[in-house]
Amino acid sequence: MTPRARRSGAAGGSARRRGGTDRRRHRLQTRVRVALLLVGFVLSMFAARLVQLQGVDAAAYASMAQAESTRTVTLHAARGQILDRDGAELATSVDAVALAADPTQTSDQAPEIAAVLTRVLGLDYFATVEALRTPDTRFAYLARQVPQWRADRALEQLSAANLAGVYPERDPLRVYPADDVAANVIGFVGQDGVGLQGLESVFDLFMRGRDGEATYTVSPSGEQIPLSPGAEQQPTPGLGLQLTIDRDVQWYAQRRLRMAVEETGGESGTAITIDVDTGEVLALADYPSYDPNRPAATARDDRGSRAVQNVYEPGSVEKVLTFGALLDAGLVEPDTRLRVPPSLTFDGHTVHDDWGHGPLRYTASGVLAHSSNLGTIRAAMRLPAGELEAYLRSFGLGEATGVGLAGESDGLLAEHTTWPDIQHATIAFGQGLSVTAIQLAAAVNAVANDGVYVQPSLVQGVVTDGELGDRVQPEAHRVISVGAAERLQLMMETVTREQATGVNGRIEGYRVAGKTGTSQRVVDGEYAPGQRVISYAGFAPVEDPQFMTYVVIDFPKDGSYGGTAAAPVFRDVMSYVLRRYAVAPSSTRPPQIPLTW
Repeated sequence: MTPRARRSGAAGGSARRRGGTDRRRHRLQTRVRVALLLVGFVLSMFAARLVQLQGVDAAAYASMAQAESTRTVTLHAARGQILDRDGAELATSVDAVALAADPTQTSDQAPEIAAVLTRVLGLDYFATVEALRTPDTRFAYLARQVPQWRADRALEQLSAANLAGVYPERDPLRVYPADDVAANVIGFVGQDGVGLQGLESVFDLFMRGRDGEATYTVSPSGEQIPLSPGAEQQPTPGLGLQLTIDRDVQWYAQRRLRMAVEETGGESGTAITIDVDTGEVLALADYPSYDPNRPAATARDDRGSRAVQNVYEPGSVEKVLTFGALLDAGLVEPDTRLRVPPSLTFDGHTVHDDWGHGPLRYTASGVLAHSSNLGTIRAAMRLPAGELEAYLRSFGLGEATGVGLAGESDGLLAEHTTWPDIQHATIAFGQGLSVTAIQLAAAVNAVANDGVYVQPSLVQGVVTDGELGDRVQPEAHRVISVGAAERLQLMMETVTREQATGVNGRIEGYRVAGKTGTSQRVVDGEYAPGQRVISYAGFAPVEDPQFMTYVVIDFPKDGSYGGTAAAPVFRDVMSYVLRRYAVAPSSTRPPQIPLTW
C-alpha cells in the first residue's frame, strides 16, 4: 500500500473514533441534564414543604407539639362548710389529692406502678393496671380524695423507683368532725363530691362551687412544669350553710333517744326540739343513725330522716289539737263538765278507752290529763267535721312542713266529706289520719307559741366568706287565739300531775306542759295486733314557753307506753336544753284546775 493510501485509511479510522466519542459525550450530557432536573425537582419539593412547615402550617404544628408535651388538670373547688347555730363545724373539707395517670407514660411500667400504689394506698392491683394502660388518652383517675400524707408517700416511692406518669391534683376530702351528730339531717357526699343525702343533696349546687384548671408542660422525665399564670384558672369555693341545729343538744338527744329505743326493744325513734318563738329546730334526732364518714357501712333506710319521711297515726298527742280547736271555737273551757261512758258505737264500730271503766265525770282538763278517747269524742262531736278538718290543716297536718329535707311526706288527712261518723270520732283522738314527727312537733309548738304556727326550719342562712347572710324567714300564721292557746297550755300542764298519764315528764323546778301518745301501728294497710307507736310532746316553762320537745318510739317490744318510755326521754332532753340556755326556773305555781266533777 502506498503511503498516500495508508494516510487515507488512517484518516478514515480517526474520523470513526471521533464520531463514537461525540456520541458518548452527548449521551453523558443528556444523563447529567436529567439528573440535574430530578435533583432540582426534589429540592424544590423540600423547599415547598419547608415553606409550608415554617409558614403556612407553623402554628398548627407548634400547637400539636405543645399538646404532646402539656397536660391540663382539674382544680377541684372546696365545698362549702355546714355549721351549727354557733358556728361549730358539722361538715367541712380538708386537703386531699386525686392521683391520675398519663397512660402514654405509664403503660409500659403499669405492673410496677400498680404494685407501689396497691401497697401504699390499698388500691385494687388489677383495676389499677387496667387504668394505667387506658388507651387513647393522656388522663385516667387512679384514686380520689387521698389524704395528702398518703399521696406524698406513694409519689415519693414512685419517684425513687424512677416510675413516671402519675400526678397529683387537688381534690378536697369531705369530712364530718362530729361523726354521727345530725347525720340524718346533714347527709353525705359521694366520692365525686356530689351530695347524695340530706342537706348535702338539697343544697348541692350551691355548696359545690366551680372547679378551675391548670395547664402544665410535661418534661421528658415526667415532671410537670407550670406555664404562665394566665394558664391557671382558680376554683371558686362553694357557699356554706349555717343551721339551726345546736350540736350539743343534738348530740345529747341522739344518745338519750338511742338508750330508750334499745331499752324498749323498739325498731326506731325520733326526738325533736324546737325554739318556740322562731320555729328553729335545735335537735332532730333519728335512731338508728349512721356515720357520714362511712355511709356504706349502714343500711340505706337508716341514712334518711324518719322524722320527715315516716308516717304513723299520732295517737293521743293529737287530742291537743282537737281541744285547741274546741277552745278557739268557744265550745269548751278547761273546766267544762263531760260525762264519759264506758264505750261509744259509730257505724257498727265500738270505741273504748285504753282502760276499762264505768261512767266517769271528767272536766275537759281531766279528759286530757287521763287521755280519755271517749271523753275527747264527746267534746269533739260539738264541732262539725268540716271545722275540725280546717283547724287540723291550719295546724299543719296533711301537708309537708317544708323544713328543708328531701323526701318529706305530706302525711294523710282525708277530706271531711269522706269521713263516716266513726272516722270523725277517731280522728278527734288521733286515729284515722297519719302524720310525720316534724308535722306534729310543729303543730304542738303552735300551742306553745300562743296559737301562732311557725314553719319549722333547719337552715338559718347561707355563709359567704365566713359571714352569715340574710336569715331565712319562715312562714307563720295564727291558728287559734292567744286566749285559747293559754288555756290549752294550762290544760296540758295537768297532764304532768301525780296520777295523770304524763307525770314522768315533770322537771324539777319548772312548770311543764305535756301530752302522752300511744297508737296502733299500721303494717301493709292493716293494724298490727300488739304493735304500737308511743310518744310524748311538751314544752316548758308553761308561764313563758321557750322550747318544745317531741319524742316518738316506734314498736317498743317491752309493752311500754308514751308515759312510761317516751316521757322520760322528753324530761331528760328538755332538762338539758333548759340548763344549756340558762332558762330561769318557774317562779309561779300552776292553777288548780279540777279534773273531775
